[in-house]
Amino acid sequence: MSTENLSSQAGVVVIGAGLAGWHVIDAIRAKDKDIPITLVTTDSGDRYHKPMLTMAISQNKSAADLVRATGAEAAEAANVKLLAHTQVSDIDAVSQQCHLVSGLRSDPVYTNYATISYDKLVLAMGAHPIFPSSLPEDLVWHVNHIERFGQLQEQLATGSQHVAIIGAGMVGTEIAEDLLKAGHEVTLLDLNEAPLSQMLPPKATARIAQAIKSQGINFLGSSQVSSVTRINDNNSNERKLQVSYETLAVEGETQESPKTLVVDHVIASTGLVVDDKLPTAAGVEFNRRTGIVVDSQTLRTNASNIYAIGDCMSINGVACRYVAPLRAQAATIADDILGHEHDGYEHKSPMIRLKNKAISVMITGVPQAKGDWQVKTESDNELVMDLLNETGEVSATVTIKAPVTA
Repeated sequence: MSTENLSSQAGVVVIGAGLAGWHVIDAIRAKDKDIPITLVTTDSGDRYHKPMLTMAISQNKSAADLVRATGAEAAEAANVKLLAHTQVSDIDAVSQQCHLVSGLRSDPVYTNYATISYDKLVLAMGAHPIFPSSLPEDLVWHVNHIERFGQLQEQLATGSQHVAIIGAGMVGTEIAEDLLKAGHEVTLLDLNEAPLSQMLPPKATARIAQAIKSQGINFLGSSQVSSVTRINDNNSNERKLQVSYETLAVEGETQESPKTLVVDHVIASTGLVVDDKLPTAAGVEFNRRTGIVVDSQTLRTNASNIYAIGDCMSINGVACRYVAPLRAQAATIADDILGHEHDGYEHKSPMIRLKNKAISVMITGVPQAKGDWQVKTESDNELVMDLLNETGEVSATVTIKAPVTA
C-alpha cells in the first residue's frame, strides 16, 4: 500500500472513460494539443461504442471486436495521462483536488492512495444499472458495460439458452431481439402492459407489443418479479435460475397466484441511476432522479470549475442519456475550459430509434406516457401521434411503421 501525490500537473481532469469522457478529450485536443489532461477511470479506459452492445451478440461480435482502441493506445494518441482501474473516492472543491484509490479489483491487497489537483474538472462518470432487491447482482446480468457484456457473451456461446430480460424499455427490448436472432429463447417481463410504456401511450405501445410477440419473443406484461434464485437441475450440471413473478392486478380483476419461470440467465434492464457520492462531496447540485444539475448553456455545475456531461447530468430537469448530443456538449465544455468565445450549448432532443426489425419506431422531442397524445395518422401500417403541451404545442412525436416487405 502506498500514497502518492499527483498534484504537480493540474490542468483538466476527466472522471469517466465512456463516450462522454473521450468526447471531451477529443474536443479539447482539437483546439489545444498541450494543455495537461488526466483521465481517471475505474476500468481500462478502452474506447468502444456502447449502443453496439444491444446488437453485438447476434452479430457474433466479441467484446474485443467492439474495442476501437485500448485505453493505453487512446491515451498515448491523445497525449493524456490515463489513471486506469482508479476510483475517485472524494472531491474537495475548495482545494480543487480529487482523492483517488487505485488497484486491480482482483487484487484488493495492492491499493494505492493518491491525490490529484485540477484547474478544471469534468464529471463524465455515467450512470449505473438499478438493481431492485428482487434482482441479486450476483445472479443477474446487465449489459451497461463492455466488461460484463463480454462475460455474458462467453456464457451464451455454448449454445441456445433461455434468457429472461427484466424491463421492456428501449434497451431491454433491443437486447431481446438481439438474443432471439442469436438463437436463444427469450422471455421479456415488464411491470407495464406493453414495451416502452413509460415513454409512449397505450395506442402506440400496443403495436410494439404485437410486433415483438410476432418475432417469437415471449412477452409477459403487467408482471412484477419478486425474486431470482439459483436452483439445482438434477438432470444436468448446468446452472439454472428460477424467476418468481406475479401478474399485477388489473382494475376489477383478481390478482393471479405467483408464477415461476426457469431460465439459464437473467438480464436486468430496469433503468439507470447516478451515484450521488461525488456530486455530494463536491457540493454539486444533484437530483436523485435525473442526476447532476448543469447550466443549460455552459454545462457548468454550481461548483466552480466543475462541469458534467452525458448520462450523469441533466438539463432543465431532464436526464441526458442519449449519444447524439455528446459531441455538441463536449465542444461547448472544451471551449469554456479553454476560455474561447462560444455561442453556448443549445440542447436539442435527439431522434430516438428502436432497433427492431419487426417494427419501425421513431420518437422526437421529450416523450412521456402520460399527457395529451393526439392521433395524427392511423392505418394498419402506420401510426403517428403528437404529444401536446399545456399551450397546445407539439412537445414530442412518435411514428410507428410496419416494416416494408418484398
